[in-house]
Amino acid sequence: MRVFCSLLLISLAIATAFGQKGFSLVDLPSKKKVEVRFDGKLLTAYCYFDSTEKPVLWPIKTFSGVTVTRGYPVASRSGERSDHPHHLGLWMNYESVNGLDFWNNSTAIPEDKKSNYGSIRHQKILTTKAKKENAILQTTSNWVDREGKILLEEKTTFIFSKKGNDFIIDRIATLEANVPEVVFKDVKDGMLGLRLARQLEQPSTQADKFIDASGNITTVAKMDNEGVTGLYQNKEALSGDAVWGKRSAWACIQGKIDTETITVQIIDHPNNEGYPTYWHARGYGLFAANPLGQNFFSGGKEELNFTMKKGERKTFQYRVIIHSGSSLTTVELNQRAKDFANRPQLK
Repeated sequence: MRVFCSLLLISLAIATAFGQKGFSLVDLPSKKKVEVRFDGKLLTAYCYFDSTEKPVLWPIKTFSGVTVTRGYPVASRSGERSDHPHHLGLWMNYESVNGLDFWNNSTAIPEDKKSNYGSIRHQKILTTKAKKENAILQTTSNWVDREGKILLEEKTTFIFSKKGNDFIIDRIATLEANVPEVVFKDVKDGMLGLRLARQLEQPSTQADKFIDASGNITTVAKMDNEGVTGLYQNKEALSGDAVWGKRSAWACIQGKIDTETITVQIIDHPNNEGYPTYWHARGYGLFAANPLGQNFFSGGKEELNFTMKKGERKTFQYRVIIHSGSSLTTVELNQRAKDFANRPQLK
């Protein structure tokens, strides 16, 4: 009877969402996700699957229904890459927090090495508000070690909105230290990450091997570039591979999926630690902002090792814009960054 009632509630929620104009949120606890819909159609979902070792927004689509994120490892699509199983959708974590690797954790890590990795465990949904012009989702999560000890408590607000052909995702996360000291060591992998669909990658004929802080090697194979169209750009007018490892208030990648022109822009906020962030923007589809890995990206000229004392809080906020139907000029991209910088910071 209880299962029947749960299924009935889910069916009613979905039916209501499909009939609603504008934004709607569908809470599906049995599937460990909250779907974000617009005019009844899926845009993205807040997913807290056990297998991902952290909450993610996945998949992410344009308003016309084109998926801009990779499907692997949850739902692989033909022709896409199968490297880095910890890259799924949009997420936030870090490679070295009190010596634990949160970034690279996945089901691919052998059990005898799991003690070296941390996980971000979803705790609860605090708020779900949806109306025609936007939707707000508030959640709490804990950054924990293998034994479940809490290093950080995270409260995150997601704001989903529409402006013309822009699907706008604001992710505002406040971290609170739960142990005497939390140290984010200067490393390469962090902090806000997005894994792009194959067609939005930058064309490359090179096979690469990448080594993480634990010495694990991941090979990104050489692939056929047919239909691969992406090109990175930042505020300083650098493009392509030159965007990687540079500071900038924003970066974007523009390309096509089939016949649809798409721009994905990630914007740093002036109030964030380490602003303007370094960009860990790889041609194979990893698009990440890392404000804390300053020693690595500066070649030793800077060093942060960002540290929080117990009870101390720090907020990190980012805006991700999925624009479809046309390319955006630098003037238009700068205006979007200005709009985000001028938005009042949530407390």
